[in-house]
Amino acid sequence: MKKAIIVGHTGQDGTYLSSLLLEKKYDITGISSKSVSENKYGIASVDIRQFSQVEELIKKIRPDETYYLAAIHQSSVDIQIEDGELFQRSFDVNVKAFINFLESIRLHSPQTKIFYAASSHIFGNPEKSPQDESTSLNPNCIYGITKTAGIRTGHFYRENYNIFASVGIFYNHESPLRESKYVSKKIVETAVAIKHGKKNELILGNLESQIDWGYAPDYMRAVSAMMQLSKADDFIISSGELHTINDFAVGVFDYLGLNLKKYIKVNSSLITKKQKENLFGNNRKINNTTGWSPLVNFKELIKILVDAEMKKHDSK
Repeated sequence: MKKAIIVGHTGQDGTYLSSLLLEKKYDITGISSKSVSENKYGIASVDIRQFSQVEELIKKIRPDETYYLAAIHQSSVDIQIEDGELFQRSFDVNVKAFINFLESIRLHSPQTKIFYAASSHIFGNPEKSPQDESTSLNPNCIYGITKTAGIRTGHFYRENYNIFASVGIFYNHESPLRESKYVSKKIVETAVAIKHGKKNELILGNLESQIDWGYAPDYMRAVSAMMQLSKADDFIISSGELHTINDFAVGVFDYLGLNLKKYIKVNSSLITKKQKENLFGNNRKINNTTGWSPLVNFKELIKILVDAEMKKHDSK
């Protein structure tokens, strides 16, 4: 039985990855900021920012695979934290805590494979579209800067210590577990509320932004496939399609039998930070290397999200 540690196991990606690995009969230990999953190693808590605690975790389990999904990320509609504080928090989790795992693996479990979840934000606002693994890293936000540092750190351990450290560069990926602060979930929740007579308008900051939207469980299949390779590498994980926020909203409202134009309002003041542009991923490398491709298309994604929200609403 393979042993895996999932750092960030209670988030959207960690939840779906846990389910996938359980289906594959893995022994999983999940670590989050608030809890540790039930395990046979007697581990009750782990602060990933503390090297000694991470070291003890790796020494006890000596996992076959470790998935580093933990991240500090601020969305455009979050209450904004001062940049200095956000930089400190982000480096603590997106870089320093990741180093704790890499160093512990180097010292005590060099056979352990580790995955680092990166983001398309490492490209900033790229001139070239779509992006591939050779696109220059040019981050222009705190999240992108710290994720870039995390990638380079993984490369350092890969090249200097032969640690299997693979990087997945995620583009937007949605599911019913997505938090309400994200525009996809906001659109779906509001549309369903309108359908049930609980709301009468949808207010968005921008309708024209183009987004490369995928389905989170699909992307976790990609992550698992990467980790079965014999050699660590970096891979873009994307849908390979672009759609505007308006496309998404129209799709949701149409599926519910509603006319978006009757309910939509645009208020640009909702956007509290600069929007990313031209983020569109070329997923050819991971397809060629592992055979992975998305199973859920844009229209099917909308159906999954709306059906789940309708079911949740009906159960109240």
